[in-house]
Amino acid sequence: MSFIRTATFATLTTAIAAPVLADEVNVYSYRQPELLQPLMDAFTEQTGIKVNVAFLNKGMVERLKAEGARSPADLVFTVDISRLSAVVNEGLTQPVVSETITDNVPADYRDPDHHWFGLTTRARIVYASVERVQPGEITTYEDLADPKWKGRICTRSGTHPYMVALTSAHLHHHGEAATLDWLQGLKANLARKPQGNDRAQVKAIWAGECDISLGNTYYMGKMLTNDEQKEWAASAKIVFPTFEDGGTHVNISGVALTKSAPNKDNAIKLMEYLTSPAAQEIYAAANFEYPIAPGTQAVDLVKSWGDFEADAVNLMDIAKLRPAALRLTEVADYDG
Repeated sequence: MSFIRTATFATLTTAIAAPVLADEVNVYSYRQPELLQPLMDAFTEQTGIKVNVAFLNKGMVERLKAEGARSPADLVFTVDISRLSAVVNEGLTQPVVSETITDNVPADYRDPDHHWFGLTTRARIVYASVERVQPGEITTYEDLADPKWKGRICTRSGTHPYMVALTSAHLHHHGEAATLDWLQGLKANLARKPQGNDRAQVKAIWAGECDISLGNTYYMGKMLTNDEQKEWAASAKIVFPTFEDGGTHVNISGVALTKSAPNKDNAIKLMEYLTSPAAQEIYAAANFEYPIAPGTQAVDLVKSWGDFEADAVNLMDIAKLRPAALRLTEVADYDG
């Protein structure tokens, strides 16, 4: 694990056994430190409240459960609705009632019970070969199971949280039988066994192994700013598919207040700051994502990928379907 600002392992572990300072906030984060640093610096400059961030690669829920009421963590930052909902479902968070936050975060991107709040969104879209896929040739997620794509699709593991969230969204729209058929049809169209991350699928398009793949929008920005991966990005274009009775599937990065937050008031101040339009635009720009506060804008590069209509469903409803989506993925033997 690593920390940004002046936090160290000793800082937070000592805080478990000693009173915390009144002018600080402690954060556990799955998000990379470089994405958070500019915002934390700005918050400290405005308020005088120091922010200590512990970067965790995994095991956030387990750590919070082990620490219990003596945990030094005030806030958790994470990506993907399944990870946010897991922290809530384990009873590790508490609700936050703040008019400022609810004004900044649309209802579809916050927990109905006020336990978590979205900060940015990313769309899960199709990367399509600029040479081998014609405009308008694919328009819906349902199209991915069409036999015309046999041997032409690449994806990462079907059990990865990003894929499970998309399957959960399909389940929300179409039910179990249709979703199992969709998973089986998608598997039948794969050019290779699911492997690698989202960028690896675009690399496969560049290499001619497949013609389309599934991935999050922000990876296009990451590839375009990476000298080695620019060629991969240039070989593909972003297509925003929709569900036949809905919109484009999106997921979020978000924040939640821990149940035992020792610096609760300061933590809520940080949450209010992070959901502000100005902070959201900075945060979104750092990772090529979409800010969600009313009136905010994505950076020009992100806007250049085109407009889309986000699927109108509260993401907590998607999260509740995760166990069923994972079961159907296993029944389809998607990764087999």
